[in-house]
Amino acid sequence: MRLLLDTHAFLWWWKGSAKIDARTRTAIGGADVVLVSATSAWEMAIKIALGRLRFSGSVAHAVEACAFTKLGVDFEHIEVLRSLPLHHNDPFDRLLVAQAMVEGATLVTHDHALAPYGVPTLWF
Repeated sequence: MRLLLDTHAFLWWWKGSAKIDARTRTAIGGADVVLVSATSAWEMAIKIALGRLRFSGSVAHAVEACAFTKLGVDFEHIEVLRSLPLHHNDPFDRLLVAQAMVEGATLVTHDHALAPYGVPTLWF
């Protein structure tokens, strides 16, 4: 199984938050590949700069420490993004949906506003 973590899913995993239920923790721990997108690092950098998020250290190092796989943004992701309807206004979330589609990954998220896209999703 290939999973792509939404930004909040990665942050909550990193912090060991109880917001991720046991079923989802088991799925993440047992997945063949767990992807964390550069999109999430970008979103985090913006929130840190705005004072809306605290995160010390390198996001890349945190991804590696979790034994997750870094996923860059590719032109194919952008092409799929262009075709997505505007069900959701958050550009970071829409790009994550496009990446999940292109990468054949299940999106791990708590954001039910992404449901209209029909991408395979692990809700928690």
